Amino acid sequence: MREFVLPVLVALALTACQAETPEPDAGYGLAGYNPNATDAEKAACAAQGGEYRAAGLGGFMTCFTTPKDAGKSCSKSTDCSGNICLARSRSCAPIMPLFGCNDILDAEGRQVSLCVD
Repeated sequence: MREFVLPVLVALALTACQAETPEPDAGYGLAGYNPNATDAEKAACAAQGGEYRAAGLGGFMTCFTTPKDAGKSCSKSTDCSGNICLARSRSCAPIMPLFGCNDILDAEGRQVSLCVD
C-alpha cells in the first residue's frame, strides 16, 4: 500500500507546483504608466502638460503631470483631483503619479502610508 500511496502523493505535489499562465494587465495599476507608449501617446501626454520620463525602480517611461490643485490645502484624499493629499503638508500632491513611500490622508482623513515603486 505504501508503495502505491507515495508516488501518488508525489505526483499530486508536483502537479500543484505548476505555474499558472499570467493574465495580461492592460492598466498596470498605475495611471500614466505604459511601457509600450507610442509617439501618439507621448504627444497626448505633452498636450495635457505632461512630461514622459523614466520613473520608479524599473525606470519605465511614465507620463508625469501637475494636477490643477497641486499644493492646495486638503484634509482628505477626496479634496484633491488626483486623490492624493499629503499628510505632512496637508496639501494636494504636486505631481502625478507619485512614486516612493509617502504618508497620505485617505478619504476619511486618516493617515496611511502609500508606497509605489
